[in-house]
Amino acid sequence: MVSGLLRQAVTGSGRRRFLERACAAVLASSGCARSAEPAGGRLSASPGNYREALRSLRAGDVLALAAGEYNRGLPLHELVGTHDQPIVIEGPTGPGRAVFTARPGAHTVSLLDSAHLVVRNLVLDGRGVPVDGVRAEGHARWAHHVTLERLTVVNHGAAQQNSGISTKCPAWGWVVRGNTIVGAGTGMYFGDSDGSDPFFDSLIEANRIVDPVGYGIQVKHQHARPELAVAGEAANTVIRRNVIVKSRVATSPEMARPSLLVGHFPLAGPGAWDRYLVHGNLLIDNPSEALFQGEGNIALYNNLFFNPRGEGVRIQPHNHLPREVAVFNNTIVAAALGIEFSGGEEGYVRTFEHNLVYGNPPVRSDVPGENATGAYDKARGAFARLDADPARLDLMPRTMLRRPSSRIGDEWLALPGAGSDRIGRPRIRPAFGACGDGGAGNRACR
Repeated sequence: MVSGLLRQAVTGSGRRRFLERACAAVLASSGCARSAEPAGGRLSASPGNYREALRSLRAGDVLALAAGEYNRGLPLHELVGTHDQPIVIEGPTGPGRAVFTARPGAHTVSLLDSAHLVVRNLVLDGRGVPVDGVRAEGHARWAHHVTLERLTVVNHGAAQQNSGISTKCPAWGWVVRGNTIVGAGTGMYFGDSDGSDPFFDSLIEANRIVDPVGYGIQVKHQHARPELAVAGEAANTVIRRNVIVKSRVATSPEMARPSLLVGHFPLAGPGAWDRYLVHGNLLIDNPSEALFQGEGNIALYNNLFFNPRGEGVRIQPHNHLPREVAVFNNTIVAAALGIEFSGGEEGYVRTFEHNLVYGNPPVRSDVPGENATGAYDKARGAFARLDADPARLDLMPRTMLRRPSSRIGDEWLALPGAGSDRIGRPRIRPAFGACGDGGAGNRACR
């Protein structure tokens, strides 16, 4: 249904023809090629000539795509911008959209040995074809400093292995922001199953992923970093303010997947002290697995987890072990286990403080800490509204909670977003959960 409406929007009565901007040199065969023009130009292209325009792009160029249906894919191969002059490819933002339709045997947006690219305002319609919406190809050497913004990805659920966005080569410096992915086999899959293609030093922010078959977002474990990307300091991979709603039951028990999973960074050498900062996310419903699972180095804070049919959070061994992990100021409400925190590697500090957890049971942990807990059957009376609809859910506590007597370490409270609660109020005193002290008169926490 979503795909049909999108196609109507770009091919029906509202469709407009865009006049193409003149190129520096116009060739009869392409309509939009150029020879000698300084970097930083703006070009326009349509479904008929965009492939030729792609080949002419240089650092600083902006390629504006007209509304219409594009059925020959978007190959972004050996396109390299710079930090100050990325190459930008964008669709229109009005009622007419640039819609890229899937074709058998080729991923719709294909990245190969490209860097400093921005791709935004496109619709990717998989039409049930078993391909990915965006794929950094497995035969690429790398794809780094890629920004994907405001993409709408639909109908990529032919199989659980088909992803809305996927990387299968070393990838770093990515910004994946403000995208909507509906009904994919896997929403986002970063890295490869054997740990050989690391994804790191990136930002995954403000995306909305609805009804994936498997993972909403997965970042795979990784063994080593490519020499090109080795830096002197530890880096953070930030996953914040995303919404994942996963209502489908797994096709079989062995195919069940968490809504969000993060694997470990390299166990030694460059990247060993990298960290995930996972904060401000809203994860709702997963009838077959936990909402969140992680290992390695993680700061998990100010998140809302509501699973009316299953488990909440698991910090546990997967491909290796939890290392330095801090879990604080989360609100977790789960019909089954609220949170498991177990199996950490010796020699690393773990923190488990000031979470508000309702479950059955609420907590099973090797790590001590002061947390407020309750049974799941009491949760409906404890929060403003429990609802699997993100627009109706409100995890603000109904009554004022007691204050914790323990303190969270300053190094954790100094992390981005940790100084405020989920709805942006400064944390002037310790409190349980993501939503502050609770009580009447507070705005909704969702």
